[in-house]
Amino acid sequence: MIAFLFPGQGSQSVGMGRAFSETSGAAKRVFEEANDALGFDLRRVMFEGPEAELALTANTQPAVLTASVAAAAACAERGVTPALAAGHSLGEYSAFVVAGALRLADAVRAVRRRGELMQAAVPVGTGAMAAIMGVAADVVEQVCADAAQGDVVEIANVNSELQIVIAGHRAAVERAVALARERGGRKSVLLPVSAPFHCALMAPAAEGLATALARVPVSDPTIPVVRNVDGDVTRHAPDVVPFLLRQVASPVRWTDCVRRLVAEGATAFVEVGPGRVLTGLVKRIVEDGRAVSVEDPAGLDKALAALTAS
Repeated sequence: MIAFLFPGQGSQSVGMGRAFSETSGAAKRVFEEANDALGFDLRRVMFEGPEAELALTANTQPAVLTASVAAAAACAERGVTPALAAGHSLGEYSAFVVAGALRLADAVRAVRRRGELMQAAVPVGTGAMAAIMGVAADVVEQVCADAAQGDVVEIANVNSELQIVIAGHRAAVERAVALARERGGRKSVLLPVSAPFHCALMAPAAEGLATALARVPVSDPTIPVVRNVDGDVTRHAPDVVPFLLRQVASPVRWTDCVRRLVAEGATAFVEVGPGRVLTGLVKRIVEDGRAVSVEDPAGLDKALAALTAS
């Protein structure tokens, strides 16, 4: 049983999706629909850059979503479709589009607004995120509690048992990084991000996003989608928007998501869209986990060969 995994912000690169646009009619239509929905040439930003323009959060989010949905459309043309899906942060929107719960046009407009709201929630330079390697989640929780000193610093992503990302006020994040090193962290580094995502400082963004999503029609997903907030499964339309809103200021429990996909019957994982980060994480989370990535036609050929051989 195939589970599709959809990447989040940070996986973008100039040129992503271009090869699928040139070789897949279905993918080309996805790019055209996204452009029409947004009213500007997102495809040019994705294919040509410059990188600084693509890196703007309000551009990155619809760009990664569009590249991912286009890759999934190209997969479908070749007969590769998912029985289950999950997405990392922004990628959860891609999962819901591919599952038929959200229309692409609505989703790209929503995530562009999501990007604007998340960037505006915290003044630039005030917040930060850091990756904490080699320390278990319970230790990181205590590190955050000890480092807070009246500021916000919280777990933002549980990417694997020993790869955890924290977010919050910059000073508190820096204190937590230092404490994690003292307490056995193998490597703890600040991340080059524009805002402290998935922590309490994002609450204003969630409030603004509620207004945008209130107007969006939602359908029952055609396949189960495992959600970030609690690692549970969304099967019905009324659960889509509330959990997307909670996701903004809550940790991405990616380890729980992957394990739930396995519990639901997933035997192979296909990372669909730019990058290969989620493919690597599957292999850390699932013993003997079979995972392949599809970010271009060559990747799709390799994935087809691997899935057929197994």
